[in-house]
Amino acid sequence: MTRNPLLNELHSILSETRNSSTLDIDLLSTEAILNLINEEDQKVALAIKPALPFIAQAVDCIVEAFQNQGRLIYIGAGTSGRLGILDAVECIPTFSVSEDMVIGIIAGGEKAIKRAVEGAEDNQAAAISDLNAVNFNAKDVVVGIAASGRTPYVISALKYAKQIGAKSVSLSCNPNSAIGKAADIEICAAVGPEILTGSTRMKSGTAQKLILNMLSTASMIRIGKTYQNLMVDVSASNEKLYARALLIVMQATDCSEETATLALKEAGNEAKLAILMILTQSDAAQATQLLQQHHGFLRKAVQSKG
Repeated sequence: MTRNPLLNELHSILSETRNSSTLDIDLLSTEAILNLINEEDQKVALAIKPALPFIAQAVDCIVEAFQNQGRLIYIGAGTSGRLGILDAVECIPTFSVSEDMVIGIIAGGEKAIKRAVEGAEDNQAAAISDLNAVNFNAKDVVVGIAASGRTPYVISALKYAKQIGAKSVSLSCNPNSAIGKAADIEICAAVGPEILTGSTRMKSGTAQKLILNMLSTASMIRIGKTYQNLMVDVSASNEKLYARALLIVMQATDCSEETATLALKEAGNEAKLAILMILTQSDAAQATQLLQQHHGFLRKAVQSKG
């Protein structure tokens, strides 16, 4: 034991312990270093598997929020905050959702995306202020992200969620974490000690990225943003997205490029609508009405005409 309480706390955190497999990593050749990193990275997906039931609970919670005009809000500090922002911003072009449907918040604000902001992760009041700045309310779901599971900024956000009646999820890489105790649903991927002690941007960061991908992607699938395994809610707003939308329409309907091009034009470059038009032999107005009847679920709309 030491006189520093934080030092004592870090001693008990799994991700802060030393990795016995990499004690001599500084003596190795470049290829040997890379082999060690690769071996450790292979453990990450397996570490996530036991958490799948809790990830599923979180997805169901997020889907319910979306269906009730709520939002998904990620909040974290440092690497954890940056990963939340990354997943949030990628949802916009991938699933054609509005900018405020999935939101990422980082301790210290936008400047913390590029550089560390001193003391930001310890500022509990700022977490509440940052949530209020995006009009956080009881319809929303907040996901607090912290590899260590002890970040005061994140703990404060989760406790505030409970105060206002919003659902909360914690995502850490350490069992029995403080953020886990503060959340309604606890997700823990115990990836173990890092290759370099304390560098939780590595295995812990990879685990967080994989889980965030699961949360957002599975939620979008559950609210009808896909057809089979195709991202059909694509709006062709630039050249690359137009080519992707065209390919998706062709893959979903097994039609020619010419047919897909004509359908996309009539559908206002909306891939989902174009697919429905082709598969049900309907015009844009009829297909739009059919989609509305089935709450945007393309497969249900197609099956109703089968």
